[in-house]
Amino acid sequence: MTRKLPLLILGAAALAACDTKPETITARDEDPMAEELAKAAPVELPPAIASSKTYRCKDNSLVKIDWLQDGKGAHVTPGDAPAPISLAAPAPVEGQPASTDLVGADGTKLAGDAKAASVTLTLPGKGAQSCKA
Repeated sequence: MTRKLPLLILGAAALAACDTKPETITARDEDPMAEELAKAAPVELPPAIASSKTYRCKDNSLVKIDWLQDGKGAHVTPGDAPAPISLAAPAPVEGQPASTDLVGADGTKLAGDAKAASVTLTLPGKGAQSCKA
């Protein structure tokens, strides 16, 4: 009992130090950003990865390709590159048929799709080569 007495005194002192005034919490009915959100343009999420495949190319190098959903492009990672190269369909040219090839900003070209057993890949500084899954 004598051991518990100091703990009781400490607990009582801690409770006595609490503020006994009532606390009022008020809720707002209106959203302060409602107007800004109503005017904002709709957000489009980036495409999800539909499939990932690793290909062995004619020069015996490996290439990993992440195919994006809805044919919106692909991410190509050649060999042990630190970052993938983003590829997308080129802008249509009036009077010419639409290209099914995917093109990157650095000149990388990819012909084929996720369902094909092989693709043709052209990397900067290298010629076009066939790559098989």
